[in-house]
Amino acid sequence: MKNVLLTSVFLLATLSISAQNKNVQKETEIVTTTIKDSKGEKKIVKTVETKEVQNVELEMSEQKGINIPMKEEAKVNVTTTTKLNVDGETKFIDVDRSAYYNSNGHKYQIVQKGNGYSLLNNSNKETGVLRKTSNSNYIFRSKDKVSFGYFDNEGNLVLETFDYKKDKITMEKYVVER
Repeated sequence: MKNVLLTSVFLLATLSISAQNKNVQKETEIVTTTIKDSKGEKKIVKTVETKEVQNVELEMSEQKGINIPMKEEAKVNVTTTTKLNVDGETKFIDVDRSAYYNSNGHKYQIVQKGNGYSLLNNSNKETGVLRKTSNSNYIFRSKDKVSFGYFDNEGNLVLETFDYKKDKITMEKYVVER
């Protein structure tokens, strides 16, 4: 009985020590503005927090031990949160991703609509909608598919769709026009 107890404590301790390997970079930019008008002074504090999370993936090589090279093509998830504090009242502001995008030679426009975005084609016809999830990613829905979406470091929209027939995930990238 004592051996079973010690073994289970050892297993729980080793499982709790192991963690997921992630590179996390967090940047916070704070801008304070004071406005004087006939009503007095207003202090506006704008806080922009950018968080980049990348899962660490190692290259498959014959090396063992430490200093194994990391894969360069690992996906980086970027989350930007803007917080505005005006005289003690805090408001959260989403980054506006409205712009023109290109995908497979076709031009699209993303415009803010309601609690998300609409994807419009060349003739300004809605081809799909993007809705924000709780973890700052998006669910894309069109008439024939539902996808998971996010904006990468360059501001491009990336949609990942699961294909049931092929049992794999396909990625579609909408490149932002500058």
